Amino acid sequence: MAEYIQIPTPAGNFDALTAGPTDGRPVLLLHGFPEAGAEWSEQLSVLGGAECFAVAPDQRGYSPGVRPQNVADYKMNELVGDVLAIAAHFGWQRFDLVGHDWGAAVAWATAAAHPDRVRTLTAVSIPHTDAFAEAIREDEDQQQRSAYMQALRASTAEKTLLEENAKKLRRIYYPGGVPDHHVDDYVQRLTEPGALTGALNWYRAMKYNPRIGPVEVPTLYVWSTEDVAVGSTAAMATEQHVTGPYTFEMLEDVTHWIPEEAPDSLSRFLLQHLLAHQD
Repeated sequence: MAEYIQIPTPAGNFDALTAGPTDGRPVLLLHGFPEAGAEWSEQLSVLGGAECFAVAPDQRGYSPGVRPQNVADYKMNELVGDVLAIAAHFGWQRFDLVGHDWGAAVAWATAAAHPDRVRTLTAVSIPHTDAFAEAIREDEDQQQRSAYMQALRASTAEKTLLEENAKKLRRIYYPGGVPDHHVDDYVQRLTEPGALTGALNWYRAMKYNPRIGPVEVPTLYVWSTEDVAVGSTAAMATEQHVTGPYTFEMLEDVTHWIPEEAPDSLSRFLLQHLLAHQD
């Protein structure tokens, strides 16, 4: 059973779920849009049972205690800073980093900039962000898949997503394996004052985010064939941006919501990755 905690940092208090012994191998799991740390419920259970200390925070904009309203407060360097601040709170010199969707983008950037701190990287769904940016620029299929981002950056996005009992926000989770009770929880959180603006500001701040360069830490990348947001071009190109040990796993007939739709497969891949890189 995951335990709810708050993590104090200079930016504010992050809500988080944890599992496993506090002196276990530290694993930090970063959620994506539009979810929360609860998306890692199954992985928290597995990691805790494997004697890891797993921590899944609600990230900047999602945690009520860290919800700035300015777009510039959601630059990638701020998001990476949150990762390091959370690690500092627990006294982690090195830790394993896992991310899905936007959480994967932050994990890629953190691993690239701080290879001395990240023991292993596991990126779920979102490829290396330089490969992803190249695909958005050059690949017609990826351009079509990423067209939704413009709508999420619009000044009217909050109103559009929340009108009619958040009908369009709820539609984002389908089709896929996100449990209904998780959807209800995510939507309730994002209807809190300022929460959806914070979540959308991750997209609005993309224009500030530079290339991150190669990643040298041991990396696992998990991609699914039915992901409507990420095509094969960037997924297959990711290997070219990793100079360290690299493992690629492809899930057939699984949508974007891998942690909740294919939890057993993802947990198995993750444990294998951690066991292979224990130094």
